[in-house]
Amino acid sequence: MEPSGQDANDHGQNSVGDGEHPWEVTDMTRLRRFICYGSEMAIYDTKEHRLGMESALALLSLLQEGRGCEVVEEVKRLALEGRPVRANPSLFALAVCSQHLDLNTRQGAFRALGDVCRDPEHLFTFIQYKKEVKERMRCGIWGRALRKAVSDWYNKQDAMGLALAVTKYKTREGWSHQDLIRLSHAKPANEAIVLISKYIMKGWKEVQGAYADKENSEEVIKVLSYLEAVEKVKHSADEMEVSHLIEEHSLEREQLLTDHLKSKVVWKALLKEMPMESMLRTLGKMTADQVLEPGSSDVAEVCERIQSEAALKKAKLHPFSVLTASENYKRGQGNRGKVKWEPNVDIIKALDSAFYKCFTNVEPAGKRFMVAVDISTSLSSIVKGTSVSTAVAAAAMTMVFARTEAETQVMAYSEGAIVPCTITEGMSLRQVATELVKIPSGYTDCALPILWASEKRITVDMFIIFTNSACWHGEANPAECLRMYRHKMGIFSKLMVCGLTSNGLSIADPAEDRGMLDLCGFDLGAIEVIRNLALDLI
Repeated sequence: MEPSGQDANDHGQNSVGDGEHPWEVTDMTRLRRFICYGSEMAIYDTKEHRLGMESALALLSLLQEGRGCEVVEEVKRLALEGRPVRANPSLFALAVCSQHLDLNTRQGAFRALGDVCRDPEHLFTFIQYKKEVKERMRCGIWGRALRKAVSDWYNKQDAMGLALAVTKYKTREGWSHQDLIRLSHAKPANEAIVLISKYIMKGWKEVQGAYADKENSEEVIKVLSYLEAVEKVKHSADEMEVSHLIEEHSLEREQLLTDHLKSKVVWKALLKEMPMESMLRTLGKMTADQVLEPGSSDVAEVCERIQSEAALKKAKLHPFSVLTASENYKRGQGNRGKVKWEPNVDIIKALDSAFYKCFTNVEPAGKRFMVAVDISTSLSSIVKGTSVSTAVAAAAMTMVFARTEAETQVMAYSEGAIVPCTITEGMSLRQVATELVKIPSGYTDCALPILWASEKRITVDMFIIFTNSACWHGEANPAECLRMYRHKMGIFSKLMVCGLTSNGLSIADPAEDRGMLDLCGFDLGAIEVIRNLALDLI
């Protein structure tokens, strides 16, 4: 799609007035980065690193300035809007706030617990972070406020949802539901929660004895029936019985024994209501275990689900998610190489079809983008942590922007040459990849797209550069070129450099400019980081 020639002032929210510095990096900027992806630096790494006080200096600075309530509100707001690409940084920040000396900050953190901790895994992680930071914060853990917050977390859950949660996520981070209920002195708010608490603390036999002769409410009867099914599965070696229980009670994979997952019958029962993302992750294993045999009705049903626009929309799958699943499946073996399979042609075709259908799931940011792809020999390598080649990944993301953003200019560049590319809606992934490779390969020069836009006076809100190199190899520094472009065009343009196989980039200016960010590797989290930067959320 061709870029608009309209003046920068038409997108007034990005305009830069005299004397204004919208690119300034503040402690709140660093906090948002931390909440979003776990680092205060302008670098997103697909490899997640362990969190500690040394990685949250802006958070500590804001608390020291007496802005703890602001921090809590920001953690809560971003969590409710679904902005963080990782859950742990939000949980860590909330844990630190809950240990702070300021009463209002602590109270706010505990009130936000239910909004930030969506499942038991989050709750366990939050408690573990509190334990880890207690010595630095010089305070205890299990005070009255935490006991009430944990008790409230259990009491505010839907009874059937809680029954699923406590049997699916039994322990995490060294904590169990028994630990939390015991330490919080939880007082169940209704009979169904009383039942689940008794099940957690005393076990199924105690529950059977306590409720066998009672006249129970409809909700309690439902929970009893569900927990009975979970217990039967744990002690059954009969694949037909297990299959029946899965279908009748919608049991999930995590509630089964390892031996159950050796059965085709059990896998077929799980498959009927398996969430789309889980199904895509296990296509290889199901093919390897001959659950999905060529020409079978099971393969036909799976292919129909994969291509269902309604199912894809419900799962909110991004095209890159489907592409990753497809490339992993085509590879014919798991990450460790132990599980191997012969990829099914029909499943591959269904995944290809789903890739194109998922473009409707992408919500436009409504910005003016320039997507520039570095054409060099490095594009024959593999994106870090995936089975996707860098050429295919760059082509796929180029398609995403060209198809979903009304104002997108696509460029291919290499060593002094830059070529506009026309990406139409009817083009296939292979055709887009071919279109991008128009010019001879050479050295990387990440400044070229910015210099070209400046020379042509093309207004760009955000430059997105896909490359493999941490260096720009040109005479001009991309960060300096961006600043000159902003000054010339009068607009706060941003720069995102995606090092598809890089272990470290150094183009962005993490200290002085919040409009620049580097990506090391590429995954679904990177896509959300790009969107958050484009929308000025980090």
